[in-house]
Amino acid sequence: MWIISFALRRPISIIAAVISIVCVAFLAVGSMKRDIFPDLKIPAIYVIQGYGGMSPEQMEGYITSTYELYFLYVPGIEHIESRTIQNVSVIKVFFQPDTDMASAMATIVAMANRATSLMPHGTYNPFVLRFDAGSLPVGQLVLSSDTKTVKDLEDLAYTRIRPLLATVPGAEAPPPFGGNIRSIVLSVDADKLKQYNISGAEIIEALASGNKVLPAGNVRTGDYLRIAPVNSDLPDIHQLDYLPIRTGHGPQIFVKDIGKVEDSSDILAGYALFQGRRTVYIPAVKRGDASTVSVVDALTSALPRMQAVLPDDVKISYEFDQSKYVREAITDVFHEGVLGTILPGLMILLFLRDLRSTAIVVTTIPLSLMSSIVGLWLCGQTINIQTLSGLALSIGILVDEATVCIENMHSHLANGVEKTRAVYEACVETMVPRLLAMLSVVAVFIPSFFMVGITRELFIPLSLAVGFAMIASTTLASTLVPIMAIWLLKDEHSGVPDGEGDEAAEAHATAIGRGPKKEHKPDFIDKMKEGLAGLLHLLMPMRFVVIGAYLTVSISLVLLLYNNIGKELFPDSGSSQFRMRISAPTGMRVEALEQRVLKTLDIIKAEAGEANVEKSLGYAGQQPPMFPISSAFLWTSGPHQAVIDVQLKEDAHINMSQFKDNMRKRLAKAIPDTKYSFEPGDIVSQIMNLGSPTPICVQISGHNLVTNKIFAAKVLKEMAKITALRDLQWGQALDYPSCEIDIDRELAGQLGLTPEEVGMSLQPAFFSSRFVNLSLWRDPVSGFSYQVQVQVPQDQIRSKDDIASFPAMKSTRKEQMAPHGIMEDPEIAKLYPGSQTRRPQHPLIGDVATVEYGVTNGEFDRYNMMRMVSLTANYSGGDLGRVGEEVKAAIKRAGVPPHGVFADVTGQVPLLKDTFAHLLGGLVLAVCVIALMLLGYFQAARIVLVVMSTTPAILLGVLTILTLTGTTLNIQSFMGAIMATGVGIANAILLVVFAEKTREEGKTASESAIHAAQMRMRPILMTSIAMVAGMVPMALSNGQSSSLGRAVIGGLCMSTTSVLTLLPLVFSIIQTGARTGTHSLHPEDHGH
Repeated sequence: MWIISFALRRPISIIAAVISIVCVAFLAVGSMKRDIFPDLKIPAIYVIQGYGGMSPEQMEGYITSTYELYFLYVPGIEHIESRTIQNVSVIKVFFQPDTDMASAMATIVAMANRATSLMPHGTYNPFVLRFDAGSLPVGQLVLSSDTKTVKDLEDLAYTRIRPLLATVPGAEAPPPFGGNIRSIVLSVDADKLKQYNISGAEIIEALASGNKVLPAGNVRTGDYLRIAPVNSDLPDIHQLDYLPIRTGHGPQIFVKDIGKVEDSSDILAGYALFQGRRTVYIPAVKRGDASTVSVVDALTSALPRMQAVLPDDVKISYEFDQSKYVREAITDVFHEGVLGTILPGLMILLFLRDLRSTAIVVTTIPLSLMSSIVGLWLCGQTINIQTLSGLALSIGILVDEATVCIENMHSHLANGVEKTRAVYEACVETMVPRLLAMLSVVAVFIPSFFMVGITRELFIPLSLAVGFAMIASTTLASTLVPIMAIWLLKDEHSGVPDGEGDEAAEAHATAIGRGPKKEHKPDFIDKMKEGLAGLLHLLMPMRFVVIGAYLTVSISLVLLLYNNIGKELFPDSGSSQFRMRISAPTGMRVEALEQRVLKTLDIIKAEAGEANVEKSLGYAGQQPPMFPISSAFLWTSGPHQAVIDVQLKEDAHINMSQFKDNMRKRLAKAIPDTKYSFEPGDIVSQIMNLGSPTPICVQISGHNLVTNKIFAAKVLKEMAKITALRDLQWGQALDYPSCEIDIDRELAGQLGLTPEEVGMSLQPAFFSSRFVNLSLWRDPVSGFSYQVQVQVPQDQIRSKDDIASFPAMKSTRKEQMAPHGIMEDPEIAKLYPGSQTRRPQHPLIGDVATVEYGVTNGEFDRYNMMRMVSLTANYSGGDLGRVGEEVKAAIKRAGVPPHGVFADVTGQVPLLKDTFAHLLGGLVLAVCVIALMLLGYFQAARIVLVVMSTTPAILLGVLTILTLTGTTLNIQSFMGAIMATGVGIANAILLVVFAEKTREEGKTASESAIHAAQMRMRPILMTSIAMVAGMVPMALSNGQSSSLGRAVIGGLCMSTTSVLTLLPLVFSIIQTGARTGTHSLHPEDHGH
C-alpha cells in the first residue's frame, strides 16, 4: 500500500512522471517501425546458383547435390529444400529456432565457396542471402517509354535506378525483370560456319585470345611514370568485326566473314508486361526486419531523383504499392481503439452518472496505452497489427482498475467519510483484488514466451502490449486516480443516484460495522439485484443438479463446437488484389506463352468489367541465368510459366471467391490446355501464407523418382475427389520436351574428335559462350563493362536437321580450310589453287552423333536430399482445417506408400496444426498459472476450483459466437479467447474475494455467495459492458481483427452470466463446511 501513500504525499512527482511518459511515448511512436506483422525471424538462408544452358539433370547432379552435401557440415540445420530447373538452382537451408544466424550465414558462405571448387568450369559463386516471409516486394518500380527498346530500359534500370534503390533504407535491390542484361553479341551465321568449315569452338577460342583484359602497367620515361595500356581488349565493339578466326597459311577469316557484332542483350528468358505492354520493372523488396511503411515513404521520396537520372523519354512510376494494406490495417485497428475508448467511457457515465468520475476513468486509458508503447519501444518491438491488437484488446479491461477504485470511493463518500480519507481507504481496500485481477489477465499471456517458431513471434508482441498496459493501468489506479479524485470529486455525495449511492454506502457500512444507511427508493439496479437474489435463492436448493448439468453441457458443447468449427491460420484479408500463375504446356516458348497471358488478361477484364481492372503487371518466362537471385522473389519453373498480378478497384465490390470460380470456368473453356492457380497477391496475404504459393501441398519424397511419381499419381486421383479443392495440379514439370544429342565416342575418336570438342562446338548454337568463356568489353561512355558472347541466332536452329548439319570440329589441315561449295564458287576457289580436284571430309554433328526428340524432367525438387514430387491446390467452400483432414484421408485411400517413399502434407496445414497445438497448450498452461497464483494467495485449493469453474462457460461463449457469425477459429480469434479467459477469471476473483470475506464473518456459504453476487453485480456489469462496448467496433469491422473482437464479446457475455448466476452455486457447493481459520503453521498464529 506504500505506493498509494507515496502518490498522495508527492502528487507533483506523479504528475511529472505522467507527463514524462506522454513525451517519451510520442518520441517512441515516431521512431518505431510500422509494419503489418512483427519480424517473424524465420531461420532460413537461401543459396541460389545459376549456370546458363545447364539442364535440370546437370544442375541437380553437379550443382545442387554438391551444395547440399557440404551444407550438412553446418550445425543447427533443421532441414534442406531445393528446387532445380534449367539454368537455376535454389537451395533453402532451414535452421533450428535457437540457431545463431550470423554464425550460420558465415559457415554457409564458407561451405558454398568450398563446394564450388568441385563444380564444372564456369560456375560462379552463388548468391547467399537471408530470406524469410517478410522479405517481399512492397511495390514495383516500372520503367516505360514509347521510344526505347526493352534492352535500353533494362540497361537503364540496371545501371542507373538499381544503385539508387539500394541506398533506400531497409530496401533491397534485386535485378530488373523483363529484359536481359546488355551484352556484346557475336552473332554468327550457321550457313557461313558450314561454308567456311568453322565450328563454334573456334570462334570462342578466337574471342578469348583476341579480346583479352590485361593489366596496363607503367613505363618510366624521364620524370614521368606513364600508364601503358595495351589494346588487347578492344575499345570499340566494331573492331571485333576484324578479329581473325584463322591465322597462319592461307587466307585469313574474320568475324565479319561469318557473322556480325551487335550491341544487344543476352538470350531471351522472359518478358514483363505492364497493362499488357512489354516493360521492365524492379521489385522494391524490403528486408525481413524493415518497416514496410518506412521503406515505401523513403522510396517515394527518392522517385524524383530516380526520374532525374533517366532520359526525358523514359518515365518511372511506383506501382502496386503494398504499404496501403499496411496503413489500412494499422488505421483500422487505431480507429477501433479510439471508438473502443469512447464507448466504455459512455458506459461508465451511464452507470456512475458523474462526468468528473468518468473523466478520471477515461484519462487512465490513453495513459496506460502510452505507457505500453514506451515499454514496447524499450523492448525493440514495432507498431504492427499484433501490438495494436494487444493495445485495442486491453482498452476494455483498462477501465476495470480505475472503475473499481472510483466506485468504491463513491461508496465511502456516500457513507459520509471525508474525501481525502475516503479516497485513500477506497484505493487501499481494492488494492489486492485489483492486483489479482491484473495478474490473472497478464498470466494468460505468459505461455506465449514458452512457444516456439512463428507462433511465438506472433504472440509475444501482443502479450507485451497487453501486459505493459495492464501493469500501467494498475499503477495509475493506485497513483494518478486518487490524486485526480481528491482534486476533482466533490466532498458531498453527488452525481450518483440516491438508490445506488445509498446501496453502495450500505454495503460499505455493513462491511465496517456501522450498520445500514437510511431507507431509499429502489431503482433499476436495485431491482436487478433483487431479481438476481431471487434467482439464486431459487437455484440454490438444486445447485448440485444445476452445476452438474452446466459442466456436462458446457464441456460437451465446447468439444463439439471445437471439432466442427472452421479453422484457419488467419482470417481472410479481403484484398481486391490477386496473383495468378499460368502454366502453359510444358516447354512452350515464351513468345507463345506471352500470347496466352494477353488472352488471360482480356478474360479477366471481361469477367470483372474493364473499368474495374485498375492495373496489371506480369512476368512470362523464367529468370535469366545471370540473375538467378530473381528466382527468390518470383519463381517460375520454365519458359512455359507466367505470373500476373492484378489490382481490381476497391469500389468494385467484387466477391473474390466467386470471381475466382468464374474465372476458372471461363479459362478452362477458352484456353483448355493451360493450367491456372490463384495465389495471394497482396503483401498481407503473402506474409500470412509464410511463403507458400498455395495453402495445400502434398509432397511425395523418396530416393527413387519413378516410384515417387507412381504413388503421387494415386494420391492425385484421390485428391481430385475432394470437392473443396481448386487448381489441383503437379508442382513440377515432369514432361519437359528435349532434344537428345547422343555422341558416338568411337566414331568421333576415329575422326579425331573428343566429346568435349563436339559439345563446345554446339555451345553457340544452343546457348552462348557466356558461361564457358569470360570475355569483357568496357563501355568508355558509361564506364560499365559488359560480357562479349558468341551465339547463333535462335531462329537458325529450328530442327534436328539444323543441329545435325552444324560443324563439329575446327580444321587443322590446310585442305580442311577450304570451305564447302568450293567447286561452285570460282571466286573463292581461286584462293585454293590446285585443290579443285579434291573434296576433303569435314565432320558435322550428324556425322558423329544422333539427334532425337525426347522427354525429360523439367524440374527436380529435393527435401533433405531425397527427390520429391508435389501436388498443389487451393480450396474454396471449406476451411483449411477440414480440407487438410480430407487431404490426409485421400493419402490414406491411395494406399500404403512403397518402401522408402514418404507422403507429407505441407503448405499451411502443418503450420495450422502446430500453431493450434501451441495455442491450446498455452491456454491450458495459462489456466494452470492462474490457478497456482490464486492458490498462493487464498491458501485454499477449494477457492481456486470455484474461480476456475467459469472457464468452460468462457470457452463456450467464444465458440458459440464464432459459430453463429460464421467466423473461423484462427490466431486472431484464439487471442480473443485467451483474453476473455483472463478477464472472466478476473471478474470471478472480484466476486469470490467478497464472498469469502463475508463467509469468514460468520455467514453460510450460500448466504455469502448470494450477498457477494448482489454487491459485486454493478462493478462486474459495469466493467464487462464497458469492455464489450470497447470491442464492438472491432467486431463489426471488416479488418483482420474482427474475429478477435467477436471472440472477446462472446467469452465476456457468457463469463459475466456464469459469474453472476453459476459461480455463487459453485461457491456454495465447495465452500460449505470449509474451514475459516488460518492455514498458517506459525505458532504465533495459533496462540502458542
